[in-house]
Formats: sequence, structure tokens, C-alpha cells
Amino acid sequence: QVQLAESGGGLVQAGGSLRLSCVASGSISEINVMGWYRQVPGKQRDLVALMSNGGSTNYADSVKGRFTISRDNPKNTVYGQMNGLKPEDTGVYYCVYYSGGQDYWGQGTQVTVSS
Repeated sequence: QVQLAESGGGLVQAGGSLRLSCVASGSISEINVMGWYRQVPGKQRDLVALMSNGGSTNYADSVKGRFTISRDNPKNTVYGQMNGLKPEDTGVYYCVYYSGGQDYWGQGTQVTVSS
């Protein structure tokens, strides 16, 4: 089992910045992918960004140039630096951990961007 604990959400004005953090604990594999998804009420959970333990990244087109994912592998932590936030970035951001065909999800952290 893997547990994920997110932090860093909040309320910010358009154009502002936030930094999300997610710490994984439990049965952590050396080979894994961690990242972020966003969900708004009534819609599916959408990819924001993923990063492998080796440093490969995948970003949603909507956040390219504004969202930077990074990791501290010894600390089993993934970060998401969000700049130039827009109202459409509003949602619950979920941390995800993938390894060995299994996925684990955090409880989510709310990000609200006011116009």
C-alpha cells in the first residue's frame, strides 16, 4: 500500500502562483510515476502532469509553460509549481502514484483561482 498526502492548495487571484506538494509513504517502489490530476464537479479527472522517477515528464497542453512538475526522489515527494494561474485552473488537484500496474490517489487539495 502507498499513502499520499497533498498540500499547497488555496485561493489565489488570476495571474498568481501556487506550489503543490505530495509526499508518498508506505511500500514505495524505486520505479514509479507520480503526478497530478485535476477534477471539477461533474467532470472526469484530467491529467495535469506526470513525472517518472527517472525524470521523464508529460504535461497537459493546457498547462504547458505554466506548470512545472518536479520530484525529490529520496523524499518520495512530487511538486507542482503553478504560475500564471487562470480561473479555468480551478479544481481539486489529486496526487497520483503509479507502479507495478497499480495506482494510488491522494485525498485532493482544492485550488481556486478568482478572476
